[in-house]
Amino acid sequence: MSSLSTQPYKGTRDFYPEDQRLQNYIFSVWRKQARSFGYEEYQAPLLEPLELFAAKSGQEIVSEQTYAFVDRGGRQVVIRPEMTPSVSRMVAARRQELAYPLRLYSIANFMRYERPQRGREREFWQLNADIFGVSSVDAEAEIITLADRIMKAFGASEKMYKIRINSRQLVNVMMAEYLELDVVQSELMVRLFDRKDKISREEFRDQAAAVFDAERSGQGLKKIAVLLGAKTMGELPQQLLKTAAVDEVRALFTLLRERGIGNAVFDITLMRGFDYYSGIVFEIYDTNPENSRSLFGGGRYDGLVGLFGVDNLPVVGMAPGATTLKDFLEAHKLIPQLLVETDVYAIVLGPEAMPGAQALAEKLRQEGVNISVDISGRKVDKQIKTAVKSRVPFMLFLGQQELADGMYTLKDVLKETEQKLSFERLVTVVKDYRRRGTGQDDAV
Repeated sequence: MSSLSTQPYKGTRDFYPEDQRLQNYIFSVWRKQARSFGYEEYQAPLLEPLELFAAKSGQEIVSEQTYAFVDRGGRQVVIRPEMTPSVSRMVAARRQELAYPLRLYSIANFMRYERPQRGREREFWQLNADIFGVSSVDAEAEIITLADRIMKAFGASEKMYKIRINSRQLVNVMMAEYLELDVVQSELMVRLFDRKDKISREEFRDQAAAVFDAERSGQGLKKIAVLLGAKTMGELPQQLLKTAAVDEVRALFTLLRERGIGNAVFDITLMRGFDYYSGIVFEIYDTNPENSRSLFGGGRYDGLVGLFGVDNLPVVGMAPGATTLKDFLEAHKLIPQLLVETDVYAIVLGPEAMPGAQALAEKLRQEGVNISVDISGRKVDKQIKTAVKSRVPFMLFLGQQELADGMYTLKDVLKETEQKLSFERLVTVVKDYRRRGTGQDDAV
């Protein structure tokens, strides 16, 4: 019989303690920033009915990327590929009880069956932040400002990323009136624009030409060239500049400037792939040439809540992903020193000292010190090797004499220095080190 593989399922990953520390750091920044804007945390089930996502997520998500199966009760279910339909269901269930504007956030994992590649895994974690009940662009301005504050909280400067903005209403006018496409052609063209940065210019041109009727492809490609050449809203064709959607985007840019955001740009090619987007869409884009890609995005989706048989609600949301943010932090060298969570490793000097060592450890825990006691009964040198391998910042040597005197030998592993400390001083030294190492207080 062959041995079992030690590898995780394809497209997923194991999180050893050092990996989990980085993920926890990302989550802590997300949580702190979301709370600072007044967003309240929620969670939703990992499994949902297939029909929930078939209604609005898009055919590609449902047909090609969901982990779908029939449960033991004969129900068609999926492991959630995203959170938006779930939170819309939850809000619809208490539509009349909730207070609006309603600000919600969650940090959760999802699964999609797609080809694993850099920045994209089959199992992934996201922050989902949504504001319900605001129909004006003030909602988009708040969500984009939250996105910007998250990036800055990670230490990013504005030159490290761009905020690309477009409007799905403007896209609809562009497709139907400017490019003169029917519904099917429009859908094909939107999906092609959404893949524009993932294929060559020649492939984009050939596929775009195929979307048009044969006799109109030449003129259609010329119109697309005009769109692709428009780097600002003012460079759009006059036919598009006269729309209400353009006025709305301009109003959003004014609000963002008032909030001190100077790296927002208009991008007529930005589509965002989900079918449910109904208004302004945006994405945060990494400007580093070694990681030039979309980090995350969001937008307005006003139609989902009404699918559950209640009055509709306007909604704007976004979903930063942990994997792409990790890549961003690595590319820009923004990952801080992340300490192990154990502060002290207690080296027990003989079996007779174990009861006192355990009692002291409990007192330290009550003071907020994270301490691991070596209960192996091994020789001191073996215990020290374990402490060093565990990368704890301090070793505490506990024998009967130390326990009787109330003066304890604490070794700083990195500095290779030792001090004899009282209990109170021991607590102070360890907590001071933790604060200096994380740059955060104990409440974060």
